[in-house]
Amino acid sequence: MVGDAPASRPRRLTTPRSAAVAGILFAVLFAAALVLLRSAIPDDPFAPVPWAGSARTRIAAGLVLAPVAAIAFLWFIGVMRDVLGDYEDRFFASVFFGSGLLFLAMTAVSMAIAGAILTITEISQLATNDVVYFARSLMLQVSNIWGVRMAAVFMISLATIWLRTGVLPRWMSVLTYLVAVTLIVVVTLSLWVTLVFPAWVGVVSVIVLVRRPAVR
Repeated sequence: MVGDAPASRPRRLTTPRSAAVAGILFAVLFAAALVLLRSAIPDDPFAPVPWAGSARTRIAAGLVLAPVAAIAFLWFIGVMRDVLGDYEDRFFASVFFGSGLLFLAMTAVSMAIAGAILTITEISQLATNDVVYFARSLMLQVSNIWGVRMAAVFMISLATIWLRTGVLPRWMSVLTYLVAVTLIVVVTLSLWVTLVFPAWVGVVSVIVLVRRPAVR
């Protein structure tokens, strides 16, 4: 019909350049959350319960930053899939995607337990030593035994894909293997170990930004 506007054609959705910054945002926010928690929670698993009250502000701040960091990590996963494009292998991509989601799940559970410690210490009659000891030990087991190792699997699967496709430098793949194996082998309950992962995500994000033409 005369005067009718031509039908618009669907356009291919492309990943915005700003999405690659998500990994850097995750690295900063997640590292900050871990530092706040680490500075608030003592090394001694049997430290007196009152520490939970005096460090309430730092723990609460860490719990606010953690969910935002998790959202940024989801964007980082999307950026990695976009970098791979048609080179994405179904097997390694499944391991990479699944381990990334499990890492987020373990982190969410760990942070929820930390929040539960805050809540229970507000009710003095329930803030017994045994309850806080158990909650803190459970939080560290979930984050540093399970979460860190899921992060290591995430790193190994991505490093393997990079090595086979060449979308990222070979040295980055080798470095990722070394760091990931270290995380798997080293058994520790220190929250500082987890800082290795956001640092790695930050480095990968910077490389992706520099090599942006490879991202489709």
